[in-house]
This record gives sequence, C-alpha cells and structure tokens, in this order.
Amino acid sequence: MGVEAAKVDLNTHTLARLDCDFARMMYLSSLRDFNTGEYHHHGLEHLFSEFTANAAMRACHEELFDRLTLGPLQCLVEQINRFIRLSPKDYQGTLVAWKTLEGYHVAVPSGCNPISAELFRSNVRIAVELLKIPGRIPPLPVRPASQHLSLGQ
Repeated sequence: MGVEAAKVDLNTHTLARLDCDFARMMYLSSLRDFNTGEYHHHGLEHLFSEFTANAAMRACHEELFDRLTLGPLQCLVEQINRFIRLSPKDYQGTLVAWKTLEGYHVAVPSGCNPISAELFRSNVRIAVELLKIPGRIPPLPVRPASQHLSLGQ
C-alpha cells in the first residue's frame, strides 16, 4: 500500500474528526519530532510502513499549510477563531499567549519555502490582532457533536 492509501486512511480515520483545516494542520505538526522532522503516528505506522506513514503525514501537512496560507485571510481568521474557541482555555488569554509565544511557528512544514513560511506567520499575526478586537468575530454557532467538516472546509 502506498502513500495515497495512507493519506486516505489518515484523512478518513483521524483528520476528519478534527473541526477544521487549521486544527488538522496543528495536529499534524504535533506528530512531528522536532529533532528529526519525522512524523510518527503509531496506528498509521502499524497499517503502513514507517516510511509510508511519514510521507503521508508530511504530504497532508503540506497540503493543509498551502491551503491555509494561500487561501483568503478571512478563512484563516475564522479557522483560528474556531480552533481557539473550542479550547477550554480563556479566549483572550490564549490570544495573548499566541502573540507572545508565537507557538504557531511549529505549524510550518519542514523544508517550507521561506516566503510561504513568513506569509503564514504574518497572516496568523494579523488574524490574532483581528480576533483581539471585541465583537469583530462572532462566537461559534452550536453544532451537534457528531457533525464534522470534511477536509477542505
């Protein structure tokens, strides 16, 4: 079984459970070993080889990153808003931490074009500033827990 089959499995069984592309990208970046740049997902590695699983996660991460970086800024703002609001942490406190710590830098795929990486970081900084404005972004609508967005929404 090849990388495409591993990508389908990853998208169907893992990433589809996450709320939006930004959450999916952050999840994939959390699976990356920051010492080696390799991705690890025990379930995927059990079904496919370690090499194939790594390649599938890398490809999905890069696709999500490109879609979010090159898509409309408003879409990124909405996805970051959704990602933060679904956290049990204090919303404004999280925005302050994002501005101060810039933890979203880990979302940039290894080997990413430096211009794309800077565009992404710049767009996230802008999104954080917009989200700090009271009333700028409405709270999330309530959705049933069983409803999930498909990859790309």
